[in-house]
Amino acid sequence: MKEYIEKLKGEIAKVIIGRDKEIDLMIVALLQGGHILLESVPGTGKTMLAKAFANCLNVEFKRIQFTPDVLPSDVTGIHFFNPKTQEFELKAGPIMTNILLADEINRATPRTQSSLLEAMEERQVTIDGETLSILEPFMVIATQNPVESQQGTFPLPAAQLDRFFMKISIHFPSFEEEREILRKHIVGNRLDRLTSVLAPEQLKELHMEVKEVQVHEDIEKYILLIAKETREHPDIEFGMSPRASLALLRASQGYAFINGRNFVTPDDVKAVAPNIIQHRLHVTIEASLTKTAEEILADILQNVSTPVEMEYTK
Repeated sequence: MKEYIEKLKGEIAKVIIGRDKEIDLMIVALLQGGHILLESVPGTGKTMLAKAFANCLNVEFKRIQFTPDVLPSDVTGIHFFNPKTQEFELKAGPIMTNILLADEINRATPRTQSSLLEAMEERQVTIDGETLSILEPFMVIATQNPVESQQGTFPLPAAQLDRFFMKISIHFPSFEEEREILRKHIVGNRLDRLTSVLAPEQLKELHMEVKEVQVHEDIEKYILLIAKETREHPDIEFGMSPRASLALLRASQGYAFINGRNFVTPDDVKAVAPNIIQHRLHVTIEASLTKTAEEILADILQNVSTPVEMEYTK
């Protein structure tokens, strides 16, 4: 199954330049059935990355462009009256898909944002009292722009943020990476040249295999100590939830898997921890004047005792 992952990486890399770590993290989220929040300033390729990722999978893809006037029913769907049949019929919304791109999610009102909660957590949606199951795989890739946080936007509440498996911040490319981007895009949009390399059947097999990655009790203890430290840290108002601890364990499994190992190491935990934990931390008002959540988390990871290489390698 490693071959499928390498093919997926290679296909995405035809369009996306210099985003190897971000692509790895997105594949980890895909393998573990998690949702992703992409954050960066405009023009850094958030939407392009999400579309390229979806184009390489043989699954259904839909997009919602969020604005303040988008209603919950625009996301979930409605029952409408058909004058020909004289009956109410269900028109499912774009959320009934495999991969949903929620573009600029923080431009939606809190009421519309909340329409995603049931689907993200329970893989189902309720429309006028009727509950419909969403087919697997199901993944929400949301984007947001942190620069315009005060201009017609609605920050995501804690309950919404906690349902995102990971948050990936996309930074500006290096000089050479941007040069390569210019050269590749001179010939035009390359998304239509991508081919699907992973079908739902192979993805289901990968889901089963990643669960077999071994997590030693020392690694479990390490994850729990990190969670405990975030809850007791004086600069954090409230830290990791049990859902976050489970997400950190599953992400570590996925990261070990795509790197060709059947056991998790402390380095796997450290590699994914910022993307799993940082958006879930709420720094106290006093601490936020001098520190960021990123800096506080870095201190926690440095201070928590790391397991030595012993039993977890067996």
